[in-house]
Amino acid sequence: MMEHNTLDRWFSCRPGQTGGTGRIALAEVPMLPYPAFAADMRVLLSEKDGTPREGNRCVAYFAVRDAAGGDLIFYALVACDATGEVLAAGHVLDYYQEGFPESLAKDIPAMHVYEREIAELHGVHFTGAPWDKPLRYPYNRHHRDDSIDTYPFYSIDSRELHEVHVGPVHAGIIEPGAFRFLCDGERIVHLEIALGYQHRGVESLVAGTRNRLRQILLGESIAGDTAIGHATAMAGILESGAAFGWQGSELVRCERAVALEMERLAVHIGDTAALCMDIAYQTGHVACEALRTLVINAMQGWCGNRFGKGLVRPFGANHRLTLERAKQIETTLTEVIGRYRTVGRDLLSTPSVLARLEGICPVTRRQALRVGAVGPAARMAGIRRDTRLAYNFYPLAGFEPVVVDAEADGGNGDLLSRLKMRLREAEVSCAMVMAGCKELAGRWFEEYPAPDYGRPLARESLVFSLVEGWRGEICHVALTDAEGEVSTYKVYDPSLHNWMMLALSVRGAQISDFPVSNKSFNLSYCGHDL
Repeated sequence: MMEHNTLDRWFSCRPGQTGGTGRIALAEVPMLPYPAFAADMRVLLSEKDGTPREGNRCVAYFAVRDAAGGDLIFYALVACDATGEVLAAGHVLDYYQEGFPESLAKDIPAMHVYEREIAELHGVHFTGAPWDKPLRYPYNRHHRDDSIDTYPFYSIDSRELHEVHVGPVHAGIIEPGAFRFLCDGERIVHLEIALGYQHRGVESLVAGTRNRLRQILLGESIAGDTAIGHATAMAGILESGAAFGWQGSELVRCERAVALEMERLAVHIGDTAALCMDIAYQTGHVACEALRTLVINAMQGWCGNRFGKGLVRPFGANHRLTLERAKQIETTLTEVIGRYRTVGRDLLSTPSVLARLEGICPVTRRQALRVGAVGPAARMAGIRRDTRLAYNFYPLAGFEPVVVDAEADGGNGDLLSRLKMRLREAEVSCAMVMAGCKELAGRWFEEYPAPDYGRPLARESLVFSLVEGWRGEICHVALTDAEGEVSTYKVYDPSLHNWMMLALSVRGAQISDFPVSNKSFNLSYCGHDL
């Protein structure tokens, strides 16, 4: 359902019962004078005292050239969890306009990633931007002479401080990223993270093909450990943007919910293993690696791929969760969660483990709000932010997000809080999978839709899709042209918002704490670089 919001300059889309997806005709997106747009953004995203709003956040902000190649047209989407709305508006930068708009990031730090990307792609450097540095170094950047090799790392000229540079080439299979530490002895004063080595051009590849199967395959490849999350977001774009509409299938939605929670469960168990490895708790490491294998093998039994590739397809699926498969998953996860609980109890009762995690690398709730953290990175700091709850993505009842509260749980955004988040979210995910399997097993006789790769998209529309991946909120946005083809595609992986959380977490910590904190967030390089 679409309606105008009380903030009447903006257009309101209520995703309603279809999950976090929506479609708006481009002609309906209001183009505001920039001062009015900026004033509204400050009202939407900040309290009167300047504190960021917990329930509101910008989920997309980007620019495209008009058809004549002159003016830049900006689009913004703001999610309002309390009302279940996604608000849309924009502004236009005239080709002949002198000077650039005033930066929003000065007052709303979470906007820095959007403004940096716009500057990098279009050469629009917002006036007074506090962090006007390249974000990704994409192949289609405006200033082609800019190079990741000349990234302007922050530095301090001091005889007391020294620099430690890690990457971009790392041991093992980690992807390329550079970490520059400013240290006072062993204590970290500042960490700056530079990403942008891959230049994959995923967004341009999606917009450059009319083949829907190729598009969903590209979606699965955005971040390999989030194949289901990104494929679900892209399927939402193709379904919600369909020219003749699609009422959706409760069976398909339920299956995707089960798959998303299996992906979340597998990664949380694997991340627990990684944390155990980095604190030299070998028993926990070995046990969790074995348990993760059981979960992803169950996924392979369902769709033929351990990471869920091939499972999510637009308008239907090729791999129905049959009664037999559902029972196999239930049996496997019953064993997995029982053994994982034992590992969790051991971790939380071992003094050497607690000493290595408690009070180490904390991030405050205020810091998390200011940088726009999403997913577990926000919830471990006490922020109740979860797309599954706000936009009714799941047809399963009884869902409640896990939030590690400082008073109730003794958490303070430290490594221990991030461990507790994974232990508790794994329990919730397992329960959701069990409920979904029972629901689907009882409806095996209902007609099941096959994928459809031929449906046209609505013309000249803005389509968005929000999905709670295991790292947090995934946002995909598509603009369609006069022929109903994708002209612009935007992807916002949760890592885009959360990398700054890692940098903040290690301020004042020992440099030896960095690998543990890095594992505790487990952010995506390719999800950022696209």
